[in-house]
Amino acid sequence: MITQENIILDSIQINQKIKRIAYQIYESNSNEKEVIIAGVIGNGYIFAEKLVTILNEISSLNVSICKVVINKKKPREKITTSLQTADYKNKSLVLVDDVLNSGTTLIYGVKHFLNVPLKRFKTAVLVNRNHKKYPVKADFKGVSLSTSIKEHIQVDFKNEETKAYLI
Repeated sequence: MITQENIILDSIQINQKIKRIAYQIYESNSNEKEVIIAGVIGNGYIFAEKLVTILNEISSLNVSICKVVINKKKPREKITTSLQTADYKNKSLVLVDDVLNSGTTLIYGVKHFLNVPLKRFKTAVLVNRNHKKYPVKADFKGVSLSTSIKEHIQVDFKNEETKAYLI
């Protein structure tokens, strides 16, 4: 059961974090004309959509969204994207996921995009757990938490009831 004590971020805080990350992405790409926001299927893609909406409001960047399909249970399987390689080749790209838990999803996502020459490559997460299995970091993060290995962070993107909580 989720209690008030389990909530890490409420809807207002999540929206503030998303807006701040969007500004950071814009600042990091202020010399660019175009940026690709690549969201990992599921909550990562929902997070990416929210970032794209804000980036379109605050910047003159041409922002494209890309869906990244990674089997989180078997990340070594083939990764696919909704954009063709030529669509993001030699462009600035930000790989987005909701939570950086063990780092498995992000590291395999990074590996996929390293096969393509990119102008700039960054990562963004809403919640960064400080206990990772792989040496991967988020360039843009909403909040960082030190949790135990047995604890899990869940983000629920629901209209007015978006929450991040610890279980």
